[in-house]
Amino acid sequence: MIKLKTLPFWLGLLICFTPAINSPIALILGFLITSFGLVPHNIAVTKITKKLLAYSIVGLGFGIPLQQALTVTANGIGLVMSTIVGTLLLGTIIASWIGLDRKSGHLIASGTAICGGSAIAAVAPAIDAKDEQIGVALGTVFVLNSVALFLFPLIGHALHLDQHTFGTWAAIAIHDTSSVVGAASAYGAEALKTATTLKLARALWIVPVAFVSAWLFRSESKKVTIPYFIIFYCIAIGITALFPQGQTLYHGIFLLSKQALVVCLYLIGCGISVARLKQSGPRPFIFGVILWGLISGSSLLWLLNHPL
Repeated sequence: MIKLKTLPFWLGLLICFTPAINSPIALILGFLITSFGLVPHNIAVTKITKKLLAYSIVGLGFGIPLQQALTVTANGIGLVMSTIVGTLLLGTIIASWIGLDRKSGHLIASGTAICGGSAIAAVAPAIDAKDEQIGVALGTVFVLNSVALFLFPLIGHALHLDQHTFGTWAAIAIHDTSSVVGAASAYGAEALKTATTLKLARALWIVPVAFVSAWLFRSESKKVTIPYFIIFYCIAIGITALFPQGQTLYHGIFLLSKQALVVCLYLIGCGISVARLKQSGPRPFIFGVILWGLISGSSLLWLLNHPL
């Protein structure tokens, strides 16, 4: 029987299963629920979240067109690899420099390097990140995404960037796919096509980054934890390529997985307390801004000097 005090928790959970709420709002809602002490004590929120995160990432694999992603990756392999590896390396250095804990820094760097919240969700179980580390990383990325959605088109028009260049820049420098699509669609049809395709190609890099992350953060007392859900993520991508006739089903699984990710963010929010946020301090956000600024600026300068 549901206790009256925990009713808001269950109502919030139900709302997250509908399109009425997006990821950032779900995270904030979960945080508010736990701040008022409305989360049931008999539910293993962390355990459920980690499993649901893994299932969500596998389902998202059904939304990636393999051939299209491979083609774009092959055409711009140098740019894709250098920006991803460069972001992760810079992230490690800057996180150490400002005294940010290693896992939070790696999560934010992974989200900045690949595809925002999806990358953080994929890497978090691989490195056994805590709820507050995941929450802080997601919160940082969501804030910067919101800024990029409006800022990037303004910069693009001010610099008179052509559609293809802007689309490429947006795919490299904006975290989440949703914000990439939003900024690029505001800029033009060609920018949208370029940005979406390149961002999907970058999503393939979740696979090696998750495996490398598991190895880097392995415990001295145990062997490397293999993120098996990433293998199933690859299988999902392969199935869509081998059996294209099931596109309607794949799209349904993809949409369901995106909604499950919203539920995950709600549950992650339920595991974050004010005390934990105070303990984290402003460093994660400062780190995210510095890293994002460096990647955005350097990639834009490169594109301006090397027209595509």
